[in-house]
Formats: sequence, structure tokens, C-alpha cells
Amino acid sequence: MKLMITDLRLHLDSNPEELKRMAARKLGISVAEFNQFKITKEAIDARRKPDVSRVYSVFVEIPDSRAYRMGREVREVSEEQESPIIPGSLKLKGRPVIVGSGPAGIFAALTLAAGGYKPLVLERGECVEARAAAVDTYWKSGKLDTESNVQFGEGGAGTFSDGKLTTRINDRRCDRVLQEFFRAGAAQEILYKSKPHIGSDVLRQVVANMRRRLIELGGEIRFGTRVTSIVTGGGAVTGVITNCSEEIDASVVVLAIGHSARDTFASLLKSGISMVPKPFSIGVRIEHPQELINQAQYGAAGINAALGAADYQLFCKTGGRTAYTFCMCPGGVVVASASEPDTVVTNGMSYFARDTENANSAFVVSVEPNDFGSSHVLAGVEFQRLWERRAFELGGGTGAAPVQRLADFLEGRTSTAVGCVKPSYTGSVALADLNGCLPAFVTASMKEAAAYFDRRLKGFAMKDALLTGVETRTSSPIRIVRGDTLEAVGAAGLYPAGEGAGYAGGIVSAAVDGIRIAEQIIRTYAPL
Repeated sequence: MKLMITDLRLHLDSNPEELKRMAARKLGISVAEFNQFKITKEAIDARRKPDVSRVYSVFVEIPDSRAYRMGREVREVSEEQESPIIPGSLKLKGRPVIVGSGPAGIFAALTLAAGGYKPLVLERGECVEARAAAVDTYWKSGKLDTESNVQFGEGGAGTFSDGKLTTRINDRRCDRVLQEFFRAGAAQEILYKSKPHIGSDVLRQVVANMRRRLIELGGEIRFGTRVTSIVTGGGAVTGVITNCSEEIDASVVVLAIGHSARDTFASLLKSGISMVPKPFSIGVRIEHPQELINQAQYGAAGINAALGAADYQLFCKTGGRTAYTFCMCPGGVVVASASEPDTVVTNGMSYFARDTENANSAFVVSVEPNDFGSSHVLAGVEFQRLWERRAFELGGGTGAAPVQRLADFLEGRTSTAVGCVKPSYTGSVALADLNGCLPAFVTASMKEAAAYFDRRLKGFAMKDALLTGVETRTSSPIRIVRGDTLEAVGAAGLYPAGEGAGYAGGIVSAAVDGIRIAEQIIRTYAPL
């Protein structure tokens, strides 16, 4: 008999073994009668601070003959087996080609490889080992590799953004994604934590292990191979051209290009692929002392030693827009994330331990296509680029990121010094007034939101909170239109996937989209 037990609460000083005894008492049986015991969810309840507790859901199996005590928190479960996907009969012309090795690309590739389809992955950037070296060089010297950087390369942009695995989607494939990351070396806790993360340091090894598994399953990955054109004919894809020279024949191409592949967006538009502009958000990174966030969330100093660094998520409506915090990195750093010269782009990153002095988060405001100043499909790209270049200029034109105390930002004056929050930015910084590198409607919304957020999270609007500009790559500025078969409209065999195509928002949702597309390909085509 298989049961799910919810709402089991443990105080922070409780022995973890007490969880088993608590579950047994709830059922009215002994621990010895468990054939199986597994934690399925762990969350933190800090609503009655400083009385903070952990809340668990557990899965147990007991003998079918054993009676148990019923209750609101106890329910019987059945583990339904997924029906196998029956491969289609259409014959592939060449191997399936997957463009990009971020979450959507690698999970599509792994799914196809496991089915015997021998996919070929084309990645413009380098393998994660060489990519990490290029990023480190950029952070230390400002020398940018425009093909292999924080945005491009094995693992996608999420490799340098903490590896957060939280998602709002409810899809059975989410568990498959977590299991695959665990299999590749992520900590087991990602399988049950309510807000799981891998950590950018661990994620690099995880990504490399997933590559090795892909190759073991019969797939191939080529680095330093940028797809410069999609070849079509008769309303269908027939192949791709790489590095402006080599043509690879393929009747199936998965486009998992990421949200920053601006040159690829332009190439797709020239090829007649249907795209539309979509909303995204822009703003800054905001930093606070991590201890301030711990105090605000847990209600007492030092609790983070048991719970880990605290996080937060805030949002409010301002003048018809949404201002919110996003991609919050407890105990993390703000990272230089440009992919084009003469621009400044920021992001946030944490290692698995989340043990640095500062907390940082994107502090952004939603923007709509009618804000872009043009009806052109790629107007959102130019809108992003405009403010990234303004930030570059505001930082002195040397690549330094402009920074400002929150108090000075609210008053519209250039900071003359930083306060108690020291910048964690991985490059150089310059004191500035960030009102000069964001639209006025964005800064107005941020100023209104700061006061509201301070009421929700005590200390958010502290005078010395540090802003670093600009955060523009929150999501893709375009959506590649696809139909019910998940193929691009008017281009059979071309499958736009993941965040870059406008169908995901984070590692897990992008990976799920990649799996979904791979399953559709399997249903349609016969294995090689």
C-alpha cells in the first residue's frame, strides 16, 4: 500500500530521524513496518517568526494487509506508469539537428538519443570547460568572446545563473528533468526541496556529464559551430548552414537557440520564418547584505546556519505595469553577462553553498511591444540593445558597469560613494545615476515599487542597497510562431524550442519544452 503524508513539521533543532517516527505516529503504526520511506517535498514555514520550521511531505509504502489511521494529511496514491511513445513511420532525411545546447536543446537531444535517433547538436559556443575559462577571462580583463560567453555555450545562460530549478508549470516531465540532473551529479535534495538549485559551480560538472551521456547514447555535439542559415524548400526545412559555409542536410531541426541569439533571429526573419515581438522586462540588479535578508525572512539572526541563506520574491502593480524581483541569488554575486561589444548586461549567480556576503536579485519592470518605438519584429532586440549601450556609456565607455546607492537613485543624483553594501560585480564598476540608462517609465515604476517592497520585506529600501545596471535579458524579445504539431508555421520539420523561441521561462520549463518536442518528433518519425 502506497501513501502520501503531508504537513509533517519539524523544528530546526529536531533530529531528521524524527520525521520517520512522526509519519509512523500519524498512521498509527511502527517505523519498522515501512517497506519504503521517501521525502517528496521540503519547504520552510517562517510565517510565525522567529518560530521557523521545516514542513515535509513523504511517500511511504506499508504492507497491504496493514490497517492505518486515516486523516486529512494521509492519502493513498498509485504510481501510474507512463504509456510508451510509439515511434512514427516517416523516414528521416539525415539525423535530427538540434541548434543550441541549453536546457531545451540538451533535453531534446537526450530524449531523441535514448530513442535511437542519433541527434546532432550544434553549439556556437564552446564546451563548458573552455567556456568557463573564456568567461573568467572576460570578468578579469574585459576581453569578450562574442561566441562563447555567459549567454552562449554548453549549458546555456543558466549555467552562470545559480541553476535554479523552480518552475510554475505543472507537467509530469518536471520530475524527469530533476531526475536527469540528479543522475548527472546534482545534489539529491533537488528532488524534494521546494526551491531547488544546483549552484553554478556544480552545474558545470553536471552539464559535462550530460554531454558524456548524450554521446554514450549515440548522439553527437559539435562546438564552435554557429548555424548561420536555415535552408527551406517546399514549405519544409531541408537543412542548415553552419559558419556561413557547411551545409548539413536535415528534415528535422530543433531551434533551441536561447534568448540572446540576436543574429539568429535576424537570419530566421530573412528566411521567412514567422515571428512576433513579445513582452519582457528590464531593470537592474539590486544587492543587500545577506544577513539583512535572513533577518527579514527568518526573524532572528543566525537561523540561516540551519536553513541556508534566505531568498525572497516580490511584485506589485504600478501604473498598469508589473514591477518585480526575479532570479534572486542568495549569497551570490552580480555577473557581467554581455554577448556584444560596447554593451553592459548584468545577471546574478550563486554557487551551491550560497555563502557570500551579499544577496542579489533582478529588480525589473515589464515592457510591452508598444514600448519599443517600432512595429518591426526585432524592435525588442533593438530596445534591449539601446539600454545596454546606454549603460556602457554611463559606465565610462570602458566596460565598467554603472552602480548607484538606492537612496541616490530615488533622488535622481549620481552616487559619490558606495555605502555598507560593496559591489560584488565580476567586472569593474563606475558610480553613476542609473536613471540615465533606463526608460523613465521603468525608473518611475521601480521607485514606487521600492517603497512597497520595503513594507513587504523590511530593509529592502535601505539607503545603501546597491543597484547595478542593466538587466535586460529576462526573457526572449521574440516568439517564433508554431502550430499544434510544435513546428514553425510554414516550415514543416522546424521545431522552435525553449526560452529563446518564446515558450519557456527558466531551466526546468525550457527542458520540459525540449522533451515535449522530442516526443513529438518520435511520434512522427521512425528511428534511424
